[in-house]
Amino acid sequence: VRALAELVRTRKVSSLALTEMYLERLKRFDPLLKFLVTLTDDRARAQAREADRDLAAGRYRGPLHGLPWGAKDLLAVQGYRTTWGAGGFEQQRIDTNATVVQRLDAAGAVLVAKLTLGALAMGDKWFGGMTRNPWKPEEGSSGSSAGPASATTAGCVAFAIGSETLGSIASPCTRCGATGLRPTFG
Repeated sequence: VRALAELVRTRKVSSLALTEMYLERLKRFDPLLKFLVTLTDDRARAQAREADRDLAAGRYRGPLHGLPWGAKDLLAVQGYRTTWGAGGFEQQRIDTNATVVQRLDAAGAVLVAKLTLGALAMGDKWFGGMTRNPWKPEEGSSGSSAGPASATTAGCVAFAIGSETLGSIASPCTRCGATGLRPTFG
């Protein structure tokens, strides 16, 4: 994140170019790793263009400005489904943005995807299959923040947001070789 942030801040790479790269990687690696629930490509491209316009005008919002990220599909994003990884909720829509989504939008981060979680935040099995470990695809990525760990480790997002109750970040990060931070509200 630090290295990408500096490249974007100094306009050595555009947010739109990074966004397009990550969207392509998400599409390319999802058939093997099964970490993707929903691409937010229209939203992402609009956010990336806005980030690039802000930077060109000298408005820098901080180290996440213009960086593409993925949200665990437990987080509500207005206009997109929030499935909780569970059968029966595949088309659920929540008409608001989760607080973390609001804060990352304000920081100029670019949401490129809603990523898998184990059904109802347990494990790595969801209604679309099992999310895989990028280093050893024959095994699951663990869970419940399975998609965020797998997609980040596979280089398909700059960073991702998961959630933690009893190992939901720690376990997939350990399995996939990612660094995780257990969040607190606020």
